[in-house]
Parts: sequence; structure tokens; C-alpha cells
Amino acid sequence: MTQLFFSDYYAGPGTGRPLVIFGAGGLGREVLSLVQQLPPGPDGAPAWEVRGFYDDVAPAAPTVAGLPYLGTSADLNATAEPLAVAVAVGSSAGRAAVVGRLTSAQLAFPPLVHPGVVLGPAQRISLSEGCIIQQGCILTCDIALDRFVLLNLGCTVGHDAVLGEFCSLMPRANVGGAARLAPGVYLGTGATVIQGVAVGEYTTVGAGAVVVRALPPRATAVGVPARVIKTVSS
Repeated sequence: MTQLFFSDYYAGPGTGRPLVIFGAGGLGREVLSLVQQLPPGPDGAPAWEVRGFYDDVAPAAPTVAGLPYLGTSADLNATAEPLAVAVAVGSSAGRAAVVGRLTSAQLAFPPLVHPGVVLGPAQRISLSEGCIIQQGCILTCDIALDRFVLLNLGCTVGHDAVLGEFCSLMPRANVGGAARLAPGVYLGTGATVIQGVAVGEYTTVGAGAVVVRALPPRATAVGVPARVIKTVSS
């Protein structure tokens, strides 16, 4: 994991740089709302100039939330200008697959953090490219988020927690202090991983489940306490 603090990545508001959103569904519209709520710079310029949406499945209408549908991942790779990209795909595996297809050197993936989320220098929060942190999230201190981690609305992450790349936390999911989520872990709405517990790569924890002991890779666990109901070979 690249250990850079949030301030090392954040370019600051008012840059007016072009940005597109990959994912023309509901999460894409929510990410658009996040970007639109970022504060403008001193000159009044928006933090990002959102050009529109890309998706490998075209939406039913030519516009999404008033912005144009611009094409597929192949079209995005063909861009002739530098573009920032927000990958708004809720599935951990799906997001990883999209990122794997976006190979153009013109593309960059800045972290996007709702302005209401506190990430001060004293908290020592590190995160990597492509992270998206939505409104209402609380992160305490000494936390590391790897590439393309998604924290949906109202999630909490405790001290010394480590979240691997492409982890996805759905609304109101909670990660306790010193918990370890391997790459691709998916926590359903309201799921909880208690302090110090490890969850294996690409494991899915069902909505409302409470993980009280380590879970293996590529499993599905549900209930309180969470129990494995299915595993998939890699």
C-alpha cells in the first residue's frame, strides 16, 4: 500500500480540472452530488468541471442527472486530454474489473472526500488513488485505505484499521479499531467488523451481520454473529 496522507493527494478546491464519472447508475449520481458539494476556490471556480458519465452499459437516456453519457471504457481510454476519473461502481470485483480496463496514461484517479468528513493532519489518515468517501463517514486516527476503497454514506472506521484495495463499505457499515480487511472485501449495509478481526480477500459480509472472528477469503457470511454460508474457490 502506498502510504501517503490525504493532504499529499488532495489538490485543493477551485482547480476547475475536468473530471468524468465511470458508472451511470445510482452510485454515479451520488458521486456527482459529492463532487458538486465540494467548496469552490477563492476565485469561485468549482473544485472539478464534471464533463459527464461513462459506462460499458449505456443508460436508457442520453443524459444522466443533466450530464451527457459519453461512452464506454474503450472511449474513455481514447481520450486525447488528461482526465480525472471517479469510478462509481459499488461491487468490489466490478470496480476492480473497470479499473483494470482503464489503461490510458491520460487518466488519473483522485480521491474524493465529502467536505463534511473530517480528515485532519493530526488524524494520520492515509489513502491511495481512487478512494471515495461519502457524506456522514467518521474516520478516527491512524487508518490506511488502499486504492479505490469506497466508503458509502455514514460508515465508521476505527483507529489502526487497514482496508485493502477495492474494499466496499455500504451505508452505515462499521469497521472496528485495528481490524484488517483484505482486498475486495464487501460489507453490506449496516454490517460490522469488530475490533481486531481480519476478513479475507473478496469476502462478502451480508447486511446487518456482525463479524466477531476471522473470516476466510472469498466467502459469504451472514447473521449475528456472522457465519460462513458459502465459499468460492479463487
